[in-house]
Amino acid sequence: MSSVRKTETIPEWKREEVAELVEFIDSYQSIGIVGVAGIPSRQLQAMRRELHGSAAVRMSRNTLTNRALDEVDDGVEALTEYVSGQVALVGTNDNPFGLFKQLEASKTPAPINAGEVTPNDIVIPEGDTGVDPGPFVGELQTVGASARIMDGSIKVTEDSTVLEEGEVVDDDLANVLVELGIEPKEVGLDLRAVYSEGVLFEPDELELDVDEYEADIQSAAAAARNLSVNAAYPTAATAGALLAKASGEAKSVGLFAEIESPDVVPDLIGKADAQLRALAAQIDDEEALPEELQGVEAAPAAEPAADDADEEEEQADEDTEDAEEADTDDEADDDGDDGGDGLGAMFG
Repeated sequence: MSSVRKTETIPEWKREEVAELVEFIDSYQSIGIVGVAGIPSRQLQAMRRELHGSAAVRMSRNTLTNRALDEVDDGVEALTEYVSGQVALVGTNDNPFGLFKQLEASKTPAPINAGEVTPNDIVIPEGDTGVDPGPFVGELQTVGASARIMDGSIKVTEDSTVLEEGEVVDDDLANVLVELGIEPKEVGLDLRAVYSEGVLFEPDELELDVDEYEADIQSAAAAARNLSVNAAYPTAATAGALLAKASGEAKSVGLFAEIESPDVVPDLIGKADAQLRALAAQIDDEEALPEELQGVEAAPAAEPAADDADEEEEQADEDTEDAEEADTDDEADDDGDDGGDGLGAMFG
């Protein structure tokens, strides 16, 4: 092999071309091989312009491309396995996943010719073809489409799969597709492999559903955050939530225990006010109430049955016992005195 590739046996233009290819390969963090077969020259130039600024395409003879890859070495020579047919080098400083996504996005629909293998199922959709009645209805039926003349036009009565993936397009079908303006294949730079940071990637490894991947990451992050909060494990991301949770729980305890903390007093006053108004609504004699409480109507409520009343009384007794166990006797006495003084003051 080395005897065939001696520098002195290579024409000057080939050596210059290999040197330029080597420089191209060394200029990018990611180097790939793309298939360019079947792409019209004008469309290829448009694709190269679209990639400008993010990736570059370099075409050359396959033998010279292989020689350049071998000269660079450093693992990139593994790409020589994918150099066959009409191919080109593609270079980018983007990651391979971004390159693959960009190349796929740059592909455009194109007509398919007779003798080509269809890359996917070819379907003639239901609807009006826009073609006047004539021999074309027979051509549609010949290729397997459900078609007939309706309302002065040729219509396809249902979606018709006229060729399955992997089958060869014949002349009749190619003509029908052209007449209908159906372009069943995509034309673009077909990434065969890309070498980046010591790793060789093939297309099936680069094809990701970005939205699904992002949703999975968000779900995992939310689950981790939830676990951290529930386990009271502080991190930079959960410290704020833990403090807020602790503050809320402390406030709930303070409100239940009627602790006269500056953070709880407004809620205690609101609670007492609501209880007072509920009590005032049960008093029939308005003259016994201060002016601001006069006219408060009692909310309608059904009379509880005797059994229900007994249950409510038992539940109240249990709640009282629980509260007494949670508080000390001194605190219970203090709270009771304060409540009585407050109620007496409000009633004058």
